[in-house]
Amino acid sequence: MVHIGYTMLTEQAGPRDLVEHVVGAERAGFDFSVTSDHYSPWLAAQGHSPYAWSLLGAAAQATTRIPLMSCVTCPTTRYHPAVIAQKAATVQLLSEGRFRLGLGSGENLNEHVVGQGWPPTPVRLEKLAEAIEIIRALFGGGAVTHHGTHFDVVNARLWDVPEVLPPIGVAVSGDHSSEIAGRLADLVIATEPRADLMDAFDRYGGRGKPRVGQLPVCYGPDTDAAIARAHDQFRWLVGGWRVNAELPGPAAFEGATRYVRPDDVAEAVPCGDDIGRFVEAVRPYVDAGFTEVALLQIGGDHQEPFLHWAETALLPALRKL
Repeated sequence: MVHIGYTMLTEQAGPRDLVEHVVGAERAGFDFSVTSDHYSPWLAAQGHSPYAWSLLGAAAQATTRIPLMSCVTCPTTRYHPAVIAQKAATVQLLSEGRFRLGLGSGENLNEHVVGQGWPPTPVRLEKLAEAIEIIRALFGGGAVTHHGTHFDVVNARLWDVPEVLPPIGVAVSGDHSSEIAGRLADLVIATEPRADLMDAFDRYGGRGKPRVGQLPVCYGPDTDAAIARAHDQFRWLVGGWRVNAELPGPAAFEGATRYVRPDDVAEAVPCGDDIGRFVEAVRPYVDAGFTEVALLQIGGDHQEPFLHWAETALLPALRKL
């Protein structure tokens, strides 16, 4: 049976609302939760972008059961990997062992703000692999000094190390990232139900490890209104990650998506309240071998009705997959 998760999308709600949402997701019976880690929203219509790590700490204290995960954090530019190790260890302690550290190579949208430029994909992936090695070394609890290709660490040590270390996940979109995930990660993360990514993860050492997918959805009793909301806030999705990783800000995404039609978004995102359509959108992830799928309800002010519908109708249907 696939585990169904809930997404705290920092781009579409403020921090206090997001904590209330994950409390509601725990109450509704979701199996786990994930949290985006952005500096900017994709589109100005989304309207938010609070600091994900304060949110995770608050969520750890406001909930008692539901697992938490960063989905995903880039540990190479805005954040130094030594600082990410400290953040992850702290959230793991606050949540009493419910945290997983999801990592990825990042997007220009969020990382350009510190003025270090935006390197090509191969360099970003080199930096990600080196960052994971540093984080794992610091999780060991001893003093770490590291002088690598991209990072320096001088006599760093975590003074509060959880007995159960947070598992590390890596987001993948191609063979190179799948190799890093298979070699260095405890689980894999993907936003597309691609069996080839899972096969590559297995081939590089990931066999038997959890695999987490993410699916945007737009629940609402008025299907046309749900499609309009998804188009307003999520039309950037149709550009694909090769494009989305490169654009520098919301204005660029506005320009790049001005010809995307509502029908284009409706083809990619289940909209409305037809349970069968939502179930069929999750099914390709199950068929591709994913063990977990995090749903992302579009619209910060549409979480409460979605959570009620999920508890009473959607989750029971998805548990039959």
